[in-house]
Amino acid sequence: MAQQYAFNADITQLMSLIINTFYSNKEIFLRELISNASDALSKANIASISDSSYLDSEPELKINIIPLPETKQLIIEDTGCGMTQAELIENLGTLAKSGTRAFIERINEAGDAGADVQNMIGQFGVGFYSAYLVATKVDVWSKANDSDSTYHWSSEAGSSFTVEKCDPVEGLKRGTRILLTLKKDQLEYLEANRIKELVKKHSEYIGYPINLVTYTETEEEVADEEDAAAKNDEEVVDETEKKTKLQKVKTQDAQLLNAMKPLWTRKPEDVTEEEYSAFYKSLSQDWQEHLAVKHFHMEGQLDVRGLLYVPKAAANDMFEAQGKRKANQIKLYVRRVFIMEDCKDLMPEWLSFIRGIVDSEDLPLSISREALQHDKILRVIKRTLVKKCLELFQELAENKDDYAKFYEAFSKNLKLGIHEDTANREKLADLLRYNSTRSGNEMISLQDYLDNMKPEQKSIYYIIGDNKAALANSPFIEVLKKKGYEVLLMTDAMDEYCITQLKDYKDCKLVDCSKDDLEIPLSDDEKASKQAQKAELEVLCRVAKDVLGDKVEKVVISDRLSQQPSAISTAAFGWSAQMAKIMKNQPLGAGNDMMYNFMQPKKTLELNPDHTIVKSLRGRVTDASNIDKVARDSIWLLYETSLLTSGFELDEPTSYASRIFKLIALGISDDLEADDVADDVPGLEEAGDEEMEEENVLEEID
Repeated sequence: MAQQYAFNADITQLMSLIINTFYSNKEIFLRELISNASDALSKANIASISDSSYLDSEPELKINIIPLPETKQLIIEDTGCGMTQAELIENLGTLAKSGTRAFIERINEAGDAGADVQNMIGQFGVGFYSAYLVATKVDVWSKANDSDSTYHWSSEAGSSFTVEKCDPVEGLKRGTRILLTLKKDQLEYLEANRIKELVKKHSEYIGYPINLVTYTETEEEVADEEDAAAKNDEEVVDETEKKTKLQKVKTQDAQLLNAMKPLWTRKPEDVTEEEYSAFYKSLSQDWQEHLAVKHFHMEGQLDVRGLLYVPKAAANDMFEAQGKRKANQIKLYVRRVFIMEDCKDLMPEWLSFIRGIVDSEDLPLSISREALQHDKILRVIKRTLVKKCLELFQELAENKDDYAKFYEAFSKNLKLGIHEDTANREKLADLLRYNSTRSGNEMISLQDYLDNMKPEQKSIYYIIGDNKAALANSPFIEVLKKKGYEVLLMTDAMDEYCITQLKDYKDCKLVDCSKDDLEIPLSDDEKASKQAQKAELEVLCRVAKDVLGDKVEKVVISDRLSQQPSAISTAAFGWSAQMAKIMKNQPLGAGNDMMYNFMQPKKTLELNPDHTIVKSLRGRVTDASNIDKVARDSIWLLYETSLLTSGFELDEPTSYASRIFKLIALGISDDLEADDVADDVPGLEEAGDEEMEEENVLEEID
């Protein structure tokens, strides 16, 4: 006779919430029941190690899922350790040792069983009791290995349950069978495809076979035994005269749902490249092969296993705003049970392209997203994943061809990492690659640069711009190239952000060649010559500053120019020309006028004292109070041309082009005079000083 028992008070509260609160993610019930079955199988497996006869009653350790559409019921059964009567009462009548206690505590903290409670249901694994998310009634039959009796537990999710001894259950030699009588609106969980989907999503890597058992009914033609018996026993019946009838025959089909085994639980040396490849494609749905894989197992403080893959190509949405894409592509498992994916606290944003799996033995199986955010174990796992990724990239760098493919696809991620990840900045710097004035089409590392430095060189020189060819011919690096110093050519928009954070590499300062604080090593004779030139051109510099006004911060004699007459450098603290262009083109960049104006580059016009144009200008400017129009026009033309060669954009490109066209017209015509084109083309002085006379004297310049 069945004996009735009362649920523990906490369980009663939990059951009430599950039954009466709407919760959309009801599918977790199957994950929870399969996980419980897996634990029971593990206990049986461990017991068999010390007792060789333990598995004699049922040698196969497995989980069966059996949908029964005719009766609207679902069976989940295992051949695990089973439970005695006392264990059924204890385990299914009082609060479980898993996350259910934490769930109840959160419920009690919330107080009001309103929206907050609705959001919390299912975020904590509520173990066995999650069955009531989809079922009106749950029946459990269980037989322990060391018991001769089978016991039946039953409850309709009220405040009580019953337990009774029952007759042996067909097919249940050892283990537990759970029968769910489903709610009318939850019949989708009887569909084979839905069950397959849930097992693949949550329980694909459980260490024991999970079988979907289905029954099909067919009609077969069999001999009519009743008709044959009615005939005279002595009569010989002709075989052709025997009567037949149609009989319904039920056949069973068992389909294995978790054939893909968890590779990360095996030793790396036991896994083939073909297995890694098949697993990657199954995990990522990527039609291409992976570029590299890291298979690791960390023991000690934590027990963590994982597989990390580098794809061959970057995803199209890799740098889209979060919300439109996944934060990362790492799946979190706890003891081979899927918990969640797209956990933003599991991997930093700069590693969002890595795909893989991490499995922890230390996290609780039933952990919520909210709890994960504050879990110290998760933070340790995150550091481990970053460390393993860096190791993987270093291993990739040993193969030049593979690393070239990796760097082409994911260099922006490395540079974003330097910008964001201060702890690993030095290791990330080792992974950077750049073209240089010496490397041709090859890309070199910062260490390669250091190895090639001249003895007297103390800094790493670089220049940032739009393309390699333009940078290689930039006026800013003329003297550096002449002296044989190597200059890194950076053409990626991310380089501005990256290098600003990096600042130095192995005690060598990274120096931007376009900044006004560039110091070029000079000999004593060169220093003396420059001092003399600066004294000679002091008046010209002062006059040029007066002419250009607030267009430039100052005008100086340059140490870095050898071929171009002039260039425009920017202040050490502030945007470079390239950064100004990047920010101007940002969708919201122009909207923040205060920030944009504050960070606008402070320009310095640098003049090459050895250039013919500068020498000629010095001859025309002898008195700061008396500047002719030719000198003014020439200064403006030098300034605007330098804007272009130095990577800036012109404020009025049409006016500048018109002045250039006028120079061309004057240069190719024998009869044309300046006055003949003055009505069509603005004079040079118009851009700099609107109060100047419109008369142009360009024809005086040879």
